[in-house]
Amino acid sequence: MGPWRDRASTLARLDNMPQARVVPLQDVRRMIESRALYSKGIGLTDAYLVASCLAAPGTRLWTSDARLGQVADLLGIRANLP
Repeated sequence: MGPWRDRASTLARLDNMPQARVVPLQDVRRMIESRALYSKGIGLTDAYLVASCLAAPGTRLWTSDARLGQVADLLGIRANLP
């Protein structure tokens, strides 16, 4: 997370950010199988992020990770980086 100048203020702003729905592991596992996301170079945490985006239509995934970005592109959920 790095050295924030005003840690208290930054953490308070994080409290106000929208939260993604946590998808149950069973649903994440089903998504991995049904969308053939195995052998794509992403891990379980990445799969959870993808599942949370898919569970909330319109939610986009902002990542600079190449493999996660490829999966997000494949599923049409990748946000454009500035």
